[in-house]
Amino acid sequence: MTATLALRQNAPEPAPSSELAQRELDFLMRQIPSNRFLPHPPPDSIFVGDGDYRAIGAEFLGHFVRLGRLLPHERVFDIGCGIGRMAVPLTQYLDQERGSYDGVDPVMDGILWCAQTITPAYPRFRFQRLDIAHPLYNPQGSLPGIEVRFGFPNQSFDFIIMTSVATHLPPDELVVYLNEAARLLAPGGRLFLTAFALDGESTGQERLKFRRWGEGPGWYAIEEAPLAAAGIDSGFLLEHATQAGLSVERLGQGHWRGVSAAHYQDLLIAVKPGGQR
Repeated sequence: MTATLALRQNAPEPAPSSELAQRELDFLMRQIPSNRFLPHPPPDSIFVGDGDYRAIGAEFLGHFVRLGRLLPHERVFDIGCGIGRMAVPLTQYLDQERGSYDGVDPVMDGILWCAQTITPAYPRFRFQRLDIAHPLYNPQGSLPGIEVRFGFPNQSFDFIIMTSVATHLPPDELVVYLNEAARLLAPGGRLFLTAFALDGESTGQERLKFRRWGEGPGWYAIEEAPLAAAGIDSGFLLEHATQAGLSVERLGQGHWRGVSAAHYQDLLIAVKPGGQR
């Protein structure tokens, strides 16, 4: 496992299929942060993390295309869509007639803002709230995380996003999400998941100081709120992604560790076998 993981982490990064596509993507990523016509929530309503809302969205658009091979005509599912930080840049990339986007989140304020602000201008961008219980984001939720099942038919999507979702889930709930992602992906579809993936050997070197959560595969960095920054054993993550029916292409280290990387959290890209791409 260690040798295989090292190869994945050091693999060359995919890129858009042509030089023209690369230039177009670069131009789009430069334009998104300064485009004052794009939707932008009030600063005091952003609950999805620190940093510039549009700039971070533009950064991830680049990762989706270059690393996840997202194409404009594909169907996107954003688990934990928050207040639209990933959705807004995707409005400028996905094809208005063939591409589509569905986002779900337990926080009502974020879903309402997205549904009232993004959907009227981009009808193929849809948002719905799921009342999933979470001690930080939705403590009164009616649906236990271990029972989550997203209300879409099998193979409904080509690209599933889980940015900063695994970092707030206990291991048993993360397994449920991996199984749901595998169910919902069409053959050839990709899961794009960020995590703090720990190998048990480098936990003293990172900027975040993780400690193991009991005897299991979970880790926490903040004792008073363990799910504010949750880690997971890398072997556990790889094993359960595979058991769900996905083929792991990459588990790349993020620069939260103090290493040079294009993304902050660690990045898992896994593919549903059987597609022709």
